Amino acid sequence: MEPLHSGTLAGIGSFQCQNCDYVVSLAAEDTLPECPGCGGQEFVRASLFSAPGFAGEQPHDAEDDRPDWFAQARAGLVSEPGQYLAHDAGDRVVVVALTREWTRIGRSLAADLRFDDPTVSRRHALVVRQADGVRVLDDRSLNGVFVNGQRVEWHALKDGDEILVGRHSLRFIDTTSAQADGLPRARSGAGSVTG
Repeated sequence: MEPLHSGTLAGIGSFQCQNCDYVVSLAAEDTLPECPGCGGQEFVRASLFSAPGFAGEQPHDAEDDRPDWFAQARAGLVSEPGQYLAHDAGDRVVVVALTREWTRIGRSLAADLRFDDPTVSRRHALVVRQADGVRVLDDRSLNGVFVNGQRVEWHALKDGDEILVGRHSLRFIDTTSAQADGLPRARSGAGSVTG
């Protein structure tokens, strides 16, 4: 199949980057963007049967891929036990406390965690906190929600999990339970930190 290049009017559907397999979904008059995953410019029409994970691919290990800022952000929260979403905003690391049952992520002005980016749907994802744990749900987004490299409709989160929303990588931080990385067990509570 002849690859399409970014900027091409490709039509409705999903298109997969030939370099990193990132999938973007387009509406009627959208043009192909530069790949949010790698910056590549060549795409082919995506198929359900070529989607990551369909052929039994194993998700990557989130612990091996944790960015340098993750450990620093997490260490700064040990004295403020709770559950957080953190992401690198370029000039700073943003940490948002999960204090309510629902946290909305998207491009909408009503989103609790807002990304003004065309790769993010207005209503992209929901993070739900309940007594039995924290989950991320795909809120009918065009480009999907990925946890540790696997596209998900919903997924239970554990400390350190990577959540990909459009081109933005978020990390879930849970300081309320003992972790395998040797950090002390934290008490219950919540707070909000930006740094």
